[in-house]
Amino acid sequence: MNDYNTEEWEPKTNLGRMVKEGQITSIDEIFDRGLPIMELEIVDALLPDLEEEVMDVNLVQRMHKSGRKVNFRVIVAVGNKNGYVGLGQGKAKEVGPAIRKAVDNAKYNVIKVRRGCGDWGCVCGREHTVPFKVEGKIGSVRVTLIPAPGGVGLAIGNVGKTILGLAGIDDVWSMTRGQTQTTINFAGAVFDALKKLSMVKAPAKDLKKLGVCVE
Repeated sequence: MNDYNTEEWEPKTNLGRMVKEGQITSIDEIFDRGLPIMELEIVDALLPDLEEEVMDVNLVQRMHKSGRKVNFRVIVAVGNKNGYVGLGQGKAKEVGPAIRKAVDNAKYNVIKVRRGCGDWGCVCGREHTVPFKVEGKIGSVRVTLIPAPGGVGLAIGNVGKTILGLAGIDDVWSMTRGQTQTTINFAGAVFDALKKLSMVKAPAKDLKKLGVCVE
């Protein structure tokens, strides 16, 4: 197990009990089996070093029969800067509860990010960039992530830099289209691109050529 204290946790699901009892010691086991995570403590136990970043805080209004309703909408990203990242949003009448909801949802949405050394001009073999070109989209926003050699840094807007940094990606080229000034869509498109990295099926030998760690 790791540094997370599970003593006071009383699991409500079979998966939670397996994690607490030490039958499952890696979140990769859960992802590989395609099991749904229904308890936040599972993420806290298996990824205790997640960092949180508030990406955006907005006031949203809607009309109700009793009058105008105003809520705060918060976008939060979480990640351990080593291959795991999540994105979530939360709404509440006050900022504090909205942030907590967004953090919880980001943890429920945590994914494993496939990293590599996919730039043809870089042969370092480290997992410092995306292994191949990938596009993510949300609404009108399109974000394309392109492998970059070591030292380039994150050539993308600040929202993308935050998410990619939390995912453990150090170098990337990018192209964007659409209303990227809308944080929720820009962040969502970057996250969608990262999710798609793991959806591409390829032989292990080809992944190794791209610098992807293959167990």
